[in-house]
Amino acid sequence: MTLTQLHYLITIAETKSLNKAAELLYVSQPSLTNAMKELEKELGLVLLYRGGKGVALTNDGAEFLLHAKEIYDQYEAVVQKYSKNGSYRKKFGVSTQHYSFAVKAFVDMAKEFDMSKYEFAIRETETRKVLSDVSTLRSEIGVLYLSDFNRKAMEKMMKTASLEFHPLISCGAYVYLWKQHPLAKETSIRFEQLSGYPCLSFEQGENSSFYFAEEILSTNEYAQIIKANDRATMLNLMVGLNGYTLCSGIICEELNGSDYVAVPFEGDEEDQDSVMEIGYITRKNMVLSEMGETYIEAIKKYLNIE
Repeated sequence: MTLTQLHYLITIAETKSLNKAAELLYVSQPSLTNAMKELEKELGLVLLYRGGKGVALTNDGAEFLLHAKEIYDQYEAVVQKYSKNGSYRKKFGVSTQHYSFAVKAFVDMAKEFDMSKYEFAIRETETRKVLSDVSTLRSEIGVLYLSDFNRKAMEKMMKTASLEFHPLISCGAYVYLWKQHPLAKETSIRFEQLSGYPCLSFEQGENSSFYFAEEILSTNEYAQIIKANDRATMLNLMVGLNGYTLCSGIICEELNGSDYVAVPFEGDEEDQDSVMEIGYITRKNMVLSEMGETYIEAIKKYLNIE
């Protein structure tokens, strides 16, 4: 097995075409094909499925690709860092459900480093992509929550993807709404009080499971529901339509503004699943980078966790 073969496989996976990969790599297609056959023979695995519409990774190929990327990324890092006039920048990424405190912690972390020497990325995204980004090492850390409803399914998916969940804090659910909302001054809000207002929910993509929902009580029947993709749109809908969402109540006014309030959600016999355990995920047995440790410390500081 050679680094060249790993580079070839990574390029083929990205282009999904032997022709395109050969062009990018400046090699002939027969040479590329032979290199992949030799790698498959050495490993005793079929890595690529060759069909009429191009090539695709087999299950074994997809698993092997994760390790190939780790090895090749480390190789490139060494070459860039120690080559003459090397311009290597350490990379650090976080993928998170739509939590303002997670973005605030990222801001605080970035301020601790000379950003001209690093390449940082923060991705507020769908739950499925949080899992995928960390599993494929696109992001070092993912931030999400577990509850009695989604825990079993989420833990099964994390185990399959070689991910570990690290709990940070448990909190009850809150109703998040505009401060001029008719219910904004209530000391607590019951589910039936919300029936006349649109429930706002972050979109999770096509064919997405209830288990990926960012909002607690996602299986309840809502008379009105509106999907949004980002926090800014969600906040605009709260103002324009008196919409609301169910969340952790951990709100960063510095980022979201002071025009919104979080009122405790009052559960009942039917709506008891209202405790959220917020934490972060990493690849199993992975040691956090300096940036990763600083980021987690920033989150703990914001959440007042010792």
